[in-house]
Amino acid sequence: MKGGAVSRVRWAAALLALVCAAFAFKALALIDATTLWSDELYSVGKSFQPSYPSLLAMLREDTHPPLYYSLLWFWGRWLDPSAVSLRLLSWLAYGLGAVLISRQAWALAPPAVAGRAAALAALLAFCSPYPVRFSIEGKSYALLVLLVVLALVARRRCLQSGRSTTDLAAYGLAPYALAVAAAALTHFYGLFLFAAAALWDGCRRRWALASCALMALLPAVAWIGYASAYLFSSRSGSWIGRPDFALLEDTLARALGPWPLPKLALLLLMLWALGRWGLSQSAAGARQAPAPRLQRLADSTGLGPSLLMVLGVVLLSWVKPLAFSRYFVVLLPALVPWLSVRAACLPLNGRGRALALVGLALMLGLWWQQSFAALDSEGGSREADQFRAISQLTADQPERYSPRPRLLNLSDRMELAAGRIQPPVSSWGDDDALRTRLHRDPLPEQIWLAASGPDAVVRRRLKPLGRELEAAGFRCRTLTSAPRFSQVLQCRSAASPSGDP
Repeated sequence: MKGGAVSRVRWAAALLALVCAAFAFKALALIDATTLWSDELYSVGKSFQPSYPSLLAMLREDTHPPLYYSLLWFWGRWLDPSAVSLRLLSWLAYGLGAVLISRQAWALAPPAVAGRAAALAALLAFCSPYPVRFSIEGKSYALLVLLVVLALVARRRCLQSGRSTTDLAAYGLAPYALAVAAAALTHFYGLFLFAAAALWDGCRRRWALASCALMALLPAVAWIGYASAYLFSSRSGSWIGRPDFALLEDTLARALGPWPLPKLALLLLMLWALGRWGLSQSAAGARQAPAPRLQRLADSTGLGPSLLMVLGVVLLSWVKPLAFSRYFVVLLPALVPWLSVRAACLPLNGRGRALALVGLALMLGLWWQQSFAALDSEGGSREADQFRAISQLTADQPERYSPRPRLLNLSDRMELAAGRIQPPVSSWGDDDALRTRLHRDPLPEQIWLAASGPDAVVRRRLKPLGRELEAAGFRCRTLTSAPRFSQVLQCRSAASPSGDP
C-alpha cells in the first residue's frame, strides 16, 4: 500500500473512532439527565437489597432470570447505589459489546474488506438508535448484547477451527458454554436464542456445539422451575400483547429511529440505486452472492439461529405472548456483523461509493438527532415517567399517597443518594394506607397525592384516591409546577383555615 493510501486509511480510522466516541460519550454525558423510569426503579428495588438471599427471594416473583440483578447487587456493594451507578454498568457493557461486534465483523469478512466491515459494524453498534437507547438504561439489555456476542464469537471460533470433536472441546466449547449460560441467565431471550442455536447446529450434525449449548441452558431452565409459580401465572408478561403490525413497527422504530417505515423505504430505494448505477461493471454478472456463501455467513454470524428464534417466539406468542420490541435487541450481535460484511463486499464503483458515503452521513446525522431524544427529553422525563420531579416537589411533606407508592419510595431513595433532596419526612402510602389515615383522628390539614405516567393514565390512577379525600371533606388542586408526565395534587381539609384552595 502506497504512502497516500496509508494516510487515507489512517484518517478514515481516526474519523471512525471520533464518531463512535462522540456517540458513546454523548450518552455517558446524559447518564443522569432523565429520571429513572418505572422499570429502572424496579431494578433498584430488586437489586439493591440488604442481603443476597433477599434478592433471590424477590426475584422468584419476577419475569427475568437473576444474573443481571445479581451483578447489580455486587456492583452496589462496590459503588454507592445511585441512578448513575445503576446506568453506568449498562454503559460499560454497551461499549465493550460494540467493540466485540466490530471485531466479529472483521473476523467474518474476507481479508480484503475486513477493515471496511469492521468500520460499518462499529458505526451500527455504537451509533444506531437501538444500542444507544439502552446504553444508559438500568436494565439488562446492554449486558445481554455483550454476553450474546461473546457466545457468538466463541461459536464462530469453533466453526472456523476445523477441529475434531475431541480437540474442539479443549479449543472453544468451554467459553461458548459459559457465555451461553450467562446470556440465558440474564434474559430469557438469551435462553430462546441459544435453544434455537442448539436446534440449528443439531440439524447440521454439529453434536458437540448443540449438546454444549443445551447443557449450558440447564441453569436457566432450573431457574424457571424455581420461579415457575410466577412465570406460568397470568401476571407474568401481562403487559405483552399478541403479535401484530404495531410490534413490527415498534421494533423497526427502535432500530431505525422515529418514522421507521419511510426510512426503510428510503433504504430500499438507495439499495436499488446502488444496484442500478453503483456497482462496477465487472460485477454485473455477480451482483448476487452465491446461495452457499449467504448460508455460510448466516450460519457463522448466528443470524440463522436468531431468525429461527424470532419465528419460534412469534408463533408461541399466539398462545403465551412473549414477543416484545425491546427484547429483540438480542438480534444485534448477529444482524450487525451480517449486514456489515454483506455491505463491505459490495463491488462499488465511484458513483456507488459517493452515494454510500452520502447515505451514511445522512443516516449518522439523523441518528445523532434522534438517538438521544429519549435520553435528553424536555423536563427530564423518560418512557412517559417523571418520578424524579415528584420526589423533589414533595420530599418535605408528611402525608403522601400514590397508586404506586413503591416506585416513588425508590425514587426518593435515588434522589437522596444523588443529594437532590433532604431525607423525606415520611414514606409514600397506597390507597389502603390513605383509607386507614382518614379513619384516624385528628385528620391532617393537607394531604398530597401524586402519580407518574401519561396524562390520561395518571388521571385514571388518581381518581379513586381523590374520591376518598372528597368524601372525607378535602378539596384538591393540581400543582401547576409539576412537569409533564407527572401530576401532584395538594388536598386541604375544608375544616382547616386554608381549606379553600
